[in-house]
Amino acid sequence: MRNSGVQMSLFDTYNAVSESMEQKKPELISLLDEHIDFDSLIPAKFKWAFYRRMGRSHVYQLESFIRAFVIQKLFGIPTDALLILILKCCCELREFCGFDKCPDASQFSRFRQRDCDYLEDMFKHLVELTEPICREIDEKKADYLIYDTTGIELPVAENNPKFMNTKLKQAKRLAKGNPDYNPYIGVYSMLPDASETNPDARQQYINGHFCYAAKVGILVNGLGVPRHIAFFDYTFRKRHPEVSSHKSDDPDHDKEIADSVSLKPVLTDFFKAHPSFSHRTFLGDSAFDSYDIYALLKNDFGFQRACIPLNERNSKSSSGCFDASGTPVCPVDGTPFTYLGKSGGKNRSLRFKWVCHKSERSGTGRTCTCEHPCTDSSYGKCVYTYPDKNFRLYPGVPRNTEHWDNLYRHRVLVERNIQLMKDAFVLDSRKSFRSASAKADLFLVGIVQLIGILLADAMHKPQYYKSLRKLIS
Repeated sequence: MRNSGVQMSLFDTYNAVSESMEQKKPELISLLDEHIDFDSLIPAKFKWAFYRRMGRSHVYQLESFIRAFVIQKLFGIPTDALLILILKCCCELREFCGFDKCPDASQFSRFRQRDCDYLEDMFKHLVELTEPICREIDEKKADYLIYDTTGIELPVAENNPKFMNTKLKQAKRLAKGNPDYNPYIGVYSMLPDASETNPDARQQYINGHFCYAAKVGILVNGLGVPRHIAFFDYTFRKRHPEVSSHKSDDPDHDKEIADSVSLKPVLTDFFKAHPSFSHRTFLGDSAFDSYDIYALLKNDFGFQRACIPLNERNSKSSSGCFDASGTPVCPVDGTPFTYLGKSGGKNRSLRFKWVCHKSERSGTGRTCTCEHPCTDSSYGKCVYTYPDKNFRLYPGVPRNTEHWDNLYRHRVLVERNIQLMKDAFVLDSRKSFRSASAKADLFLVGIVQLIGILLADAMHKPQYYKSLRKLIS
């Protein structure tokens, strides 16, 4: 009995199988292959250093390692051993990376330790490429610069709970002969400043607990896109000796000092790396509330607005008709005045206009309804404040206003980005205690986030810059 169908040749069968495999290829991998030119993203000096070390008869390409690390961060693969296993089992991923055979764990580890500084250069290059894209997405939010610090806990002996228990037992023995000695407070002074095996893992008080972590400074814009990453290792501290501070008796105060002191060197490095960048609005938490910081932001870095909450410990009750935040208040009942907006002509200094809270709009003007007015004007008492005279109290945007609240809400973006780095990109799951490996992983996470921006722009879907999952849905 003859087959009525068309007989397929071996060539047709091969093409059918190949097409089927291509169609079943993970869509994210296909998008990266189609829209991202990894070779163009790698700085020339990175290539030169890599191939100079590997020689002419090298087995692996630099781009292959970069692609493998991108896959590791995108899929949240916590260990190199698991990454190698997945690459061995998945021919599509191995083909995407360009590996004829999969490297072993030591080669991935050596790559991180040797090339961490070049990964930093690659991250800075991507920052330059993504800046115009961010400006195109939202010019206003891209102008914000938000700063915060965090710590990456390293698997050193001092982070073992047994280490802390040993110190606590020592403090309790001291308390037996001294009833006024609090062992839970005294144990803090017994902790070493840094880990014995890694001096970059310094003693910190993070999220309510003591740990030994590598300090990191993060700058993001108002879109939540990372603009600068500073790893406070030996090289950074040597370049900026003012960052190092001596430990006091108050862990909260120590953390605050570290944040405020690190701001100047981080901003200096950022604008030095990107001299064409200009940002007019700075956002930070109350740790940066000091006259020196405000002067630094305005005079040294050209910020026109600084959205920083006042720290109660740095604030004193203002004399006259102003509260502690610099808002004019009623001299009778102390009620804050109403903010009417900016005022000033072409040749006049910037000033903010405030009016009595009992002054109501009446037609094109205003009428004061106060029973005991403090002025003869029917308009009501009017007060002007000048940001140039006191940038801390008047930091370019009036405090205690809806405008201030809406602007400061963006500060949470830096905390979300830090949480994303640690959880989704498994930065906290790394097991290496070496600073170079931690630094390399940190910049790889930043690189992956910026590649997401480039991918969204190449697909003409800039609204999905925050999530690669939405791009493939």
